[in-house]
Amino acid sequence: MTSEEKVQIALQLHALGVDVIEAGFPIASPDDFAAVKRIAVEVGNIVDEDGYVPVICGLSRARKPDIERAWDAVKFAKRPRVHTFIATSEIHMKDKLRMTPDQVVATAVECVSFAKSLGCTDIEFSPEDAGRSEPAFLYRILEAVIKAGATTLNIPDTTGWCMPPEFGKLIADIRTNTPGAEDVILSVHCQNDLGLSTANSLAGVHAGARQVECTINGIGERAGNASLEEVVMSLYLRGESHFGGLYTGIRPVHIAHGSKMVEEFSGLLVQPHKAIVGKNAFLHESGIHQDGMLKSSNTYEIMSPETIGLTRESEAGIRLGKLSGRNALAAKLEELGFKLDQNELQAIFNRFKILAEKKKEVTEEDLLALIGDEMSSPRTIWEVLDVQVVCGTMGMPTATIKMRGPDGMIRLQSAIGTGPVDAAYKAVDMIVCVPNQLVDYNISSVTDGIDALATTRVSIRPKENGTLENAQGRRAQRNFGGNGADSDIVVASVRAYVSALNKLITYLRVQQETAEELALESESGSMESVGR
Repeated sequence: MTSEEKVQIALQLHALGVDVIEAGFPIASPDDFAAVKRIAVEVGNIVDEDGYVPVICGLSRARKPDIERAWDAVKFAKRPRVHTFIATSEIHMKDKLRMTPDQVVATAVECVSFAKSLGCTDIEFSPEDAGRSEPAFLYRILEAVIKAGATTLNIPDTTGWCMPPEFGKLIADIRTNTPGAEDVILSVHCQNDLGLSTANSLAGVHAGARQVECTINGIGERAGNASLEEVVMSLYLRGESHFGGLYTGIRPVHIAHGSKMVEEFSGLLVQPHKAIVGKNAFLHESGIHQDGMLKSSNTYEIMSPETIGLTRESEAGIRLGKLSGRNALAAKLEELGFKLDQNELQAIFNRFKILAEKKKEVTEEDLLALIGDEMSSPRTIWEVLDVQVVCGTMGMPTATIKMRGPDGMIRLQSAIGTGPVDAAYKAVDMIVCVPNQLVDYNISSVTDGIDALATTRVSIRPKENGTLENAQGRRAQRNFGGNGADSDIVVASVRAYVSALNKLITYLRVQQETAEELALESESGSMESVGR
């Protein structure tokens, strides 16, 4: 995701009422650092009338450079936090870290102490792979970091290995056997490898944890993390009866909008049967279910869609079509949670009118796709003006593309490919001239029917200079994603590809500027040394 997309999601998390926003891994790249810092400045200083302001947290490995970089990014927030971690399971210490238990404890204490010395008073510590760690060693390292200044202990089931009773017992045992645990907040972080992340998180809460690390739509490494909406609504509906009256500060009415935003920006589609936010979560197809719903919605629904901010399509107050004006569109967008300025509204309205000419009715899903396409677009460097393709069984697929470049000049190019999209992409490449590799291409329809709006998601990577360091310290290829929406799948595909190219070009420019700045600093330092 771009920095702008990350900020938009952080603002939505603020609207949700999230207590702690772990904004990113600042040392991963200059862009990640800038995004976390911007979130700390812009979101971490918004104070509601009731005094609510979220904690802005930066993630770091148990390394001093990581911790210092994280602190430099989050320290501008009213409530900054640094979260550092080191593995504690035997397999991780032996095969990954190649450190002894004593070395791991010493490193953890040193890093927590270092974070405190920087001026950070809110420090979270995680013993990675706690679910497979020896309990006695966990008690030892957790006691040590508490003494060093840790204020939150996050217990991760990093591989999704634990069963709910097992994980609940682990949290209870840590509370009982770790000196000082009563003075800090216990947190849980559960992966979903066996589909138990929400169940394990709730088991941890039942056993005394008071912070749950989770993600919207359950996105995350491998099979994902505990789903925010599942944890929140479980406590919302059953907190009083099964959790001793526990509750969260989340405002559920913002859940649906947050889910759609994350889906659009990340390109990770929500499965239709996903609990709470899936497309089918509030749909009833069975005749028996329909009969019950007509008599009382309580027969088959334990919550209403309105609780999470959804309105049933059959109950929508505005039907959007080709005769609808700007005011009707603006009202509908505001109903969906989007407040746009005049320029943003005009851009969406222009796309809306083109789509409305081709469809009898523009649905909420269509609008959300258009919004996602416009809002996730990077700063325009290359702009698509026209797309024309010729294809079929009687000749070679040919595409002609007209684009406006960063210099304002209009360029026209044609190319032949194995299909219309391939031909269009080759024509774009001939205009833009940025070597890249197409990593992923995905297309889907937003609604049913022959006139459905198509959404395309592509992922590309540069052919060189495209690696960054991840949280595990390994070098990995950096991918750049782009979204496109149009009733024509080729046009949608070209929009997505150019969007990804614009992000790639911006990244390459930043890399070049950073290299030039470092070269100048190095040259300046050499001259000062000679002068002395």
